Amino acid sequence: MSNQLLTKPMLDRVAQRFKILGEPIRLQLLNQLMVRGEMNVMQLVEAVEQQQANVSKHLNIMAREGLLDRRKEGLNVYYSIADPTIHGVCMLVCGRLKDEIESTQEIFKAMGHD
Repeated sequence: MSNQLLTKPMLDRVAQRFKILGEPIRLQLLNQLMVRGEMNVMQLVEAVEQQQANVSKHLNIMAREGLLDRRKEGLNVYYSIADPTIHGVCMLVCGRLKDEIESTQEIFKAMGHD
């Protein structure tokens, strides 16, 4: 990507993507799919310990946004990551947060708080 300002429509689209990623259950679902690969709805329901209707709602939102692929096999619907950049974005943010937490813990230890 070049060092040019993004257009308002592009910034609106970026904001929409971050809004989609701003829901903790969606991040849990993405995390499961990144680690385990393709999973069906019931496997995801069990993995994130949420109601099937809630999980399905969030999966549908992410699929509509283009983050997930879905395929039907008999009565089962299987989901997988469609956007390969999602893993990189999540790892970048998680890595930064981990560094911040570790830095804060070191400060507390230096102050004598464990």
